[in-house]
Amino acid sequence: MSGVAVWGELTMRAILSLLIIVYLIGVGVQLAPVVQGQWSSGSASDFASSIARALPDALTWPAKVYRGLTDKA
Repeated sequence: MSGVAVWGELTMRAILSLLIIVYLIGVGVQLAPVVQGQWSSGSASDFASSIARALPDALTWPAKVYRGLTDKA
């Protein structure tokens, strides 16, 4: 492999890693209110079920941000 190909591969891996990290941080930000509200208010099964209910919406946060940006125009 040439040096340019190796550099391109490393750059692509870095970009993908950064995107995954940003996505997971966004999911955590979306789940934070649920975690704060349920952390000490009930049993562990109540906590897990509230996280499970909130997880599908949290996983779609990029679409919500995109819609929010495009609907204002």
